[in-house]
Amino acid sequence: MSTKKTSNTTGNIFIRIGRAVIRFFKRIGGGITNVRQELKRVLWPTREKLIQTSVIVLVVIAVAAIILTAIGSGARHGLEAIGFYEVKDRTVETTVLPDTGETTVMETGTETIIEVTTAE
Repeated sequence: MSTKKTSNTTGNIFIRIGRAVIRFFKRIGGGITNVRQELKRVLWPTREKLIQTSVIVLVVIAVAAIILTAIGSGARHGLEAIGFYEVKDRTVETTVLPDTGETTVMETGTETIIEVTTAE
């Protein structure tokens, strides 16, 4: 008699899902094992070397922050010097003189002044 060989692709859907879940967790376990083995082979720095490189990194960050702040401040002062940020005052005056009175509207920058004078 001949026996049939079954593969992972045959069978009930629940069996196939179960096998896939088992394979998934076996892969995760294998990955964690590989990471632990690699971490054992790492040449860790000494305390002095770690402090030295950390200080160098912090100094470079501080110098870069100072340089970028100086560039930004210089650009701001340059733009202010050429009048880029100045608010131009615009004045709009409207005068209406009907028989009943006089209305004047004046806008200066962000301020609006309305004067109403009634005729006597």
